[in-house]
Amino acid sequence: MTLNRPTAATGNKIKVLIVDDSALMRGVLREIINRHPDLEVVGQAPDPITARDMIKQLNPDVLTLDVEMPRMNGLDFLEKLMRLRPMPVVMVSSLTENGNDVTLKALELGAVDFITKPRVGMVDGMNEQVYEIGEKIRSAARARIHRHAIGAVEVPAPQPLSGLHLSTTEKLVFVGSSTGGTEALKELLSRMPAGSPGMLITQHMPETFTNSFAQRLNGLSAMTVKEAEHNERVLPGHAYIAPGHSHLLIKKSGAYYYTELSKAEPVNRHRPSVDVLFNSAAEVAGSNALGVIMTGMGKDGAQGLLAMRQAKAYTIAQDEASCVVFGMPKAAIDIGAAMEVAALRDIAARVLDRLAGRGR
Repeated sequence: MTLNRPTAATGNKIKVLIVDDSALMRGVLREIINRHPDLEVVGQAPDPITARDMIKQLNPDVLTLDVEMPRMNGLDFLEKLMRLRPMPVVMVSSLTENGNDVTLKALELGAVDFITKPRVGMVDGMNEQVYEIGEKIRSAARARIHRHAIGAVEVPAPQPLSGLHLSTTEKLVFVGSSTGGTEALKELLSRMPAGSPGMLITQHMPETFTNSFAQRLNGLSAMTVKEAEHNERVLPGHAYIAPGHSHLLIKKSGAYYYTELSKAEPVNRHRPSVDVLFNSAAEVAGSNALGVIMTGMGKDGAQGLLAMRQAKAYTIAQDEASCVVFGMPKAAIDIGAAMEVAALRDIAARVLDRLAGRGR
């Protein structure tokens, strides 16, 4: 089941409920959120049990949720919430290895996005994220929220390769995503067979998360999924995730393609940036590239996908109904960058069909 939430488009403020056992963190988040004229903190709860009653009373549009809390763990509360009363949740996560795993689990359970707690200098560190926190809450308020059933979600089987003749040494697939992208990438990669062409992926994510995320995807995909390193040859059957500290690009030497990492300035406020990846694909791979832009807020990747199309690459955008946030794909569609619009569950099949020369 998918629920559409109200937004601030009607002129009403987006109502936020903060759930955190730290009085300091509640105060910092309240002050940051209330700086935004279209956002309003309507309540603060020190634990999930209190939050449960406040949700009924206040009917917030977005919940910010800590993980480690008394009376009930944040993940347990999230799981119950997404079954019984689905609503947009933004996790507040610590920048630790365990925090990474917990955050990725929260996204699997239905959280829209996450805010990272600095390891030191919490107040100053949180204040550096004022713009980002506001954007994430706005994006969450517009998100499509899916009711989660009890039990593990089945991982889709890879698409069969029988009858497909792919030139995997020449073709490359480039993918960009943001909000909602962790689960969208899981869906896409789990459907790609082991013999797929090499894939380069930019997902907006902090650097402490990308390696854990790649490892998580590697365990779910027939392809080998890893965090990209500088100057490694792009191999068929491998997917390379841009590390959170660098842009990911493609370069060519002789007959082979290689990865390139760059710490150049952020593009569209992001490093890694989808536009940077797609523009390099257009310049270096041209018609040997296939571009896919998926769920995410903002416009990062739209111009790059257009450059890919103009360079004779085939381009696909995820459709609105299957996006958590229809921002990046919509921006690409609006400027004519997408040659095809497809539901998330169909993207892998469309990619393989195009690479086999039998697409539309």
